[in-house]
Amino acid sequence: MSEQARYIFSKGGLSRKDFSIQFRGDKGIHYIPIKDTRELYCFEDITLSTKLLNLLANSGIIVHLFDYFGHYTGTFYPRNHLISGNLTIRQCRAFTDNRMTVAKAIVAGIASNIHFLLYHYYRHGKKELKEFIDWLRVEVPQLLSKQINIKQLLMIEGTIWARFYQTFGIFLPEDFILNKRVKRPPDNPINALISFGNSLLYAKTLTQIYHTHLDPAISFLHEPGESRFSLSLDLCEVFKPAIVYKTIFECVNNRKISVTKHFSKELNYCLLNEAGRKIFIEEFENRMKQVFNHPVLKRKVSYETAIKLDAYKLIKFITEGKEFVAFSMEECK
Repeated sequence: MSEQARYIFSKGGLSRKDFSIQFRGDKGIHYIPIKDTRELYCFEDITLSTKLLNLLANSGIIVHLFDYFGHYTGTFYPRNHLISGNLTIRQCRAFTDNRMTVAKAIVAGIASNIHFLLYHYYRHGKKELKEFIDWLRVEVPQLLSKQINIKQLLMIEGTIWARFYQTFGIFLPEDFILNKRVKRPPDNPINALISFGNSLLYAKTLTQIYHTHLDPAISFLHEPGESRFSLSLDLCEVFKPAIVYKTIFECVNNRKISVTKHFSKELNYCLLNEAGRKIFIEEFENRMKQVFNHPVLKRKVSYETAIKLDAYKLIKFITEGKEFVAFSMEECK
């Protein structure tokens, strides 16, 4: 049986019972097997025993924690069994000497994947998208070919996302139109879906990085900072169109998630309720496990594996100078 993610939506306590994880909550006691568990996602107040943490550390199981709003708050990150001082030094050197090379490749990947995602709607009659997708295909590569600094590159990235959000009114129902991206806390249903999906993908990417020799705190597009794994932010960006937004569009347009049934709307914020989160997570996991023919490996791989493959490509760039090309939906269709 393949390793998988486990999601906990109820308050309770996690402890060790022999070589299993025991969850004690309002609905009784449930046991989670260690052998086929890769990561835990906790969306409510959870207590963990030190004995369990030792078991999780020895088993390489990561625990991701989220707050009331569904935002990622932290991770129990077991001792990194793949730590490499040599690669960390080289990763730092790559940041100093070749930061823009990697950062530009990430932004190019974002533009390419948004183009591929929106071209589907363009082919199905949404001709209003033409100006934007032409800009993504022609003008963005021209901008990236110029000598620019990191601030200018981040402005280009920000413009890509801002213009992408403006297209939502073309192919999404009126209830899910995005007037302004608001994150903390999200103020409407579409912002709630984006924030929740991005938090899940960030955690998923962090899990994949954990299973490589990369240091998750040394990034290229985002500024390496304190109290966050900024490399996870880097690597997950190009996968947002393929995983987060593809999941959102399918949930909304296929009416799996509705405004009236699946959101809690308060004065200053809007959140997915438990039923909405479960539906979204099921679709999100299905998307992560979906396979495609990899153009280089010549075999089927999942989107989850593709994230790790981008991490390996980054290692190849750092250690061998091999060109880093971010994941492309067009090449993997």
